[in-house]
Amino acid sequence: MRPIDGIDLLLLDLDGVVYKGAHAIPHAVEAINGSGVPAAYLTNNAARTDTQVADHLASFGLAVRASDVVTSPQAAMNRLASHVPDAGRVLVVGGEGITAEIAKRGWQVVRKASEQPHAVVQGFAPHVSWTDLAEASFALQRGIPWVATNMDWTMPVAEGIAPGNGTLVSAVHTAVGRMPEVAGKPERPIFQLAKERFGASSPMMIGDRLDTDIEGANKVKMKTLHVLTGIDQARQLIAAPKMRRPDYIVQDLRELGDDYEVPRETLEKSTGNVFFEVGRAAVKRSGNRVELLRAGERHVDTVRAACIAVWTSDFNIHGMHIGKEILEL
Repeated sequence: MRPIDGIDLLLLDLDGVVYKGAHAIPHAVEAINGSGVPAAYLTNNAARTDTQVADHLASFGLAVRASDVVTSPQAAMNRLASHVPDAGRVLVVGGEGITAEIAKRGWQVVRKASEQPHAVVQGFAPHVSWTDLAEASFALQRGIPWVATNMDWTMPVAEGIAPGNGTLVSAVHTAVGRMPEVAGKPERPIFQLAKERFGASSPMMIGDRLDTDIEGANKVKMKTLHVLTGIDQARQLIAAPKMRRPDYIVQDLRELGDDYEVPRETLEKSTGNVFFEVGRAAVKRSGNRVELLRAGERHVDTVRAACIAVWTSDFNIHGMHIGKEILEL
């Protein structure tokens, strides 16, 4: 069986799945275009509009319209809809990705608590300052609704890993003593919005982060595929709690249309040892010990075998002894 079989919509994360920095990830564009399945793109990035994201993706050779992009600000607007009246005021901490969506609703963007906003929406933008966080704090002390586009603690930039929106939300939380409602991954609103917009009955989320892409899709019972071209690698996969375990693990998106080999499991009755094999990769589990017997010809085969050995154990990961060769995958 291929990962793509029975799927009527691909939901793709961006950075780490489609591109990395300024460049498309090798084979990603060709695989998406050649999949034969409609594609949509889910992003927690609140700094850009759907049109800006679509233009960026189109520059790589993908056929993308703005309506194919589902953003966390769009999901945030749905959460605010019952709280903000027609022509109501929304205090924005963030940039154009949020303000463009507010304009579509006919609401007013305000930046100061003294303008008596009906709600606060907070998302990342590079220009967000202490003054912006303070104004949000002042407004929220009146008890009005607060929606965050996402709670990503970090974000990748050209220079390395930088603080994300979750870090800035935490600063406001410290001041006001409560947490916002969250619209983006891994929370349900952005996934529900995507399903409703495209009318998909069997979508599959493709991501590179277990704590946002995979956990969020698992919450709404979507199929999940983790690609090893981005953030989370073997160590994170092996240690993943149940809610963050994907249905499929692939090296890159070329494997969307390939037969997916189910790990072979063999019990040695005389010892109770269990062996897990994918391709040439072989991993042994003896009680709470897991060790690599033979690496696969492909890195991803070894990762899959190790994951299944750990995930099917009766032991919690913290009570297991994982071999050094597996930890270093």
